[in-house]
Amino acid sequence: MRQGSYACRFPALSVPVALYLTVLSLLLLITPSIAWRPWPNHQTNGSDPIYGASKKYEGSSEFVHLKYHMGPVLTANITVHTIWYGTWAKAQKKIIREFISSFSAVNSKPPSVAQWWKTVRLYTDQTGANITRSVVLGAEKNDRFYSHGKSLTRLSIQSVIKSAVTANTKPLPINAQNGLYLLLTSADVYVQDFCGQVCGFHYFTFPSIVGYTLPYAWVGNSAKQCPGVCAYPFAVPDYIPGLKPLKAPNGDVGVDGMISVIGHEIAELATNPLVNAWYAGQDPSFPVEIADLCEGIYGTGGGGSYTGQLTEDGDGATYNINGIRRRFLVQWVWNHVVSYCTGPNALDQ
Repeated sequence: MRQGSYACRFPALSVPVALYLTVLSLLLLITPSIAWRPWPNHQTNGSDPIYGASKKYEGSSEFVHLKYHMGPVLTANITVHTIWYGTWAKAQKKIIREFISSFSAVNSKPPSVAQWWKTVRLYTDQTGANITRSVVLGAEKNDRFYSHGKSLTRLSIQSVIKSAVTANTKPLPINAQNGLYLLLTSADVYVQDFCGQVCGFHYFTFPSIVGYTLPYAWVGNSAKQCPGVCAYPFAVPDYIPGLKPLKAPNGDVGVDGMISVIGHEIAELATNPLVNAWYAGQDPSFPVEIADLCEGIYGTGGGGSYTGQLTEDGDGATYNINGIRRRFLVQWVWNHVVSYCTGPNALDQ
């Protein structure tokens, strides 16, 4: 579906290919390649039902048929350009910035974010080149005045990105070769299907809207709208009596909940940026990707309604991996070498 090039080592898209991408994407009803909620025992939009059972177990290789479809993966060093849409506190930005910076922080205390990223790096393209080790912060753009309103559709998300890369002052750089554009919406912004179906998704921009084909991910702060859905396990649904939330490692339920979704989206952008690389299932417009396969699993024994074995700090906050200075809770991803979900905090390593 996403033939062409906007990442890795490929040149900019030609006009015919860009037109093809745009038309085909519109025919697919603008469906992002992933739409994810961290709450256990649900299915990603369009996922093949056969994978529902596989998510209950770390070693579910009998049911998982993850395949490589010969498309590119992100082998070039990744630069994450962030768009802060809405109202964000400085402390919230610092948490997210450190998480992204921790991807390449190899000296972090184990189990670390960088070790978690090693599983993603196991994936290769058809030349045998691995996904890059380097994930760094790039330029940022603040849209604190809600230039496109407080209610966004999936198409208007692309318009927000266009505004950021075409701004009269300090536009984000156009980096079609190794840039990744991360749009983060604050807690007072509603996005189409947010909470009901998605907490985040990734896709690519249409040349007809943005002028370029750029990989992007959107993640929303669910603190005011649905923390029990998108900030689980730091918040729990009201309809489940007796279930107590865990204490967030950085003291911000909404942002700590976003961290795992951000990791989920970046991992899948790296391994399936054009929806023609690594995924399971028969339909590339609804792929089951490497993080989808491990929803709700954060530690050994995880699956179903159980997160798995986690760690508590001295203040009772729960986490599973270390960043440069902070601690985070991030879901595991599928390891195609051993055919089960893995993470650096696994007890059997």
